[in-house]
Amino acid sequence: MVTIGIIGGTGFGNPDFLDDVKRVKLHTPYGSPSSIPVTGNHDGAALVTIARHGEHHTIAPSRVNFRANIWAMKHLGVTHIIAVTAVGSLREEIEPGHIVFPDQFIDRTTCRASTFFEGHEVCHIPMAEPFCPDLRKILADTAAGLGLANHPAGTVITIEGPRFSTRAESRMFRAWGADIINMSTVPEVVLAREAGICYATAAMSTDYDCWHESEEPVSWELIQKTMQSNTANMQKLLLAALPNVGPGNCSCRNDISASTL
Repeated sequence: MVTIGIIGGTGFGNPDFLDDVKRVKLHTPYGSPSSIPVTGNHDGAALVTIARHGEHHTIAPSRVNFRANIWAMKHLGVTHIIAVTAVGSLREEIEPGHIVFPDQFIDRTTCRASTFFEGHEVCHIPMAEPFCPDLRKILADTAAGLGLANHPAGTVITIEGPRFSTRAESRMFRAWGADIINMSTVPEVVLAREAGICYATAAMSTDYDCWHESEEPVSWELIQKTMQSNTANMQKLLLAALPNVGPGNCSCRNDISASTL
């Protein structure tokens, strides 16, 4: 049984394509999820959605309750998570409006709970391949089939936020090999792996980060403008990809016993 979770980011927190919609209030050991989980289906696919920053984008990146969100997904039977996120581009070839499906991350967060294991057990979860290769391929192949400008791999660097990078930081991240930058992938991807859930990110490039001095400086207003104009493409991608998501042969669910949550 496949149940797909969608964690929506900027511009995509409240998908309107679900049938048989139900809002499921639940308590988690880590407090409340960012929004009340919404369950439903589309074209036979069972779905659960959560708005990462709240229904009205009122939760700052550092205050997102990542553990509650992932725990809620697991509790509701989610087997695969597609995380939608806005990112800044650190590469000339990743233009605003392009979609990236990262295969690696660099963690520059500083004050987030990044594990479910805080008692008498330590979890050293493997992270060499942090994103589900099967789910990433489905998304990238679907985007290519739709003619959407996309990049099937890349490295995302997650910073603490809520401020944007300095120009010196942006140049440093480029030198490190990062291709895109955001404030949300970590620890979400790590917690999903601890929960035994396949996880992939569909990252919408909204701007060139401030390294690109010839472009308009990154701002919240610029991000919103680009996301609003490209949300339709992201929704088209998700709807086309959903029927192709199956159990798969990846190791995501085997890196840890799912029964621990």
